[in-house]
Amino acid sequence: MPSPRPQRSGVVAAILDRLETQHPNATTELNFRTPFELLVATILSAQSTDRRVNEVTPALFAKYPDAAALAKATPGDLEPLVKPTGFFRVKSRNLIGAARALVARHAGQVPAGMDALVALPGVGRKTANVVLGHALGVPGLPVDRHVLRVANRLGIARSDDAVAVERQLTAALPSERWTRASDTLILHGRRVCRPKPLCDRCSARDLCVYFRRLGRAAPRRPAHRATRHAAPRRPRRRKPAS
Repeated sequence: MPSPRPQRSGVVAAILDRLETQHPNATTELNFRTPFELLVATILSAQSTDRRVNEVTPALFAKYPDAAALAKATPGDLEPLVKPTGFFRVKSRNLIGAARALVARHAGQVPAGMDALVALPGVGRKTANVVLGHALGVPGLPVDRHVLRVANRLGIARSDDAVAVERQLTAALPSERWTRASDTLILHGRRVCRPKPLCDRCSARDLCVYFRRLGRAAPRRPAHRATRHAAPRRPRRRKPAS
């Protein structure tokens, strides 16, 4: 069955109003104090949990508090510190590369622009939007797997491509809502709209395309029919043995 078109802006806003009321404290769960720390934490969060990243970053930031310090590190220095987050060799190379690029191109500071951020090693649109929205005060709408799943189920977006979903959601919402909308959809995806959804806990289920489909797809009980019972067969008589 083809996916429906994304909801109109008014419906998108109404759905987000309800979800934001249900999750009033939605925000990033990564711990950070500076834009640099959030950049590092978000790079580490790929294929990992925020909780695991938060366990790793205190020691990492104590040793490498800024881009200048991290730019001098080697993969051998970094890998033992970030190993618990997974893919530690790739992440170590990306972190060092990003730090060196910050020093060389931006005087060690995290730039407040999408193009400059995605030019850094290991930084895609999702990471850039996290840093922009939470650390630099620039509207950004990060789209991760939770946002993809929840937005498509609700019908407020229609695509399995993160960039397309970002475009659809940012077109439907004022920029001041972008970051909060992403945080809310992520938290809703973790707590309620999981891969196996808990629809009875969703405050927007009556507006949800997926929930309406479930109702239409509910199996109907077969109608009771009057059936004739066949008469029992008579046992065959055996011929006496000759």
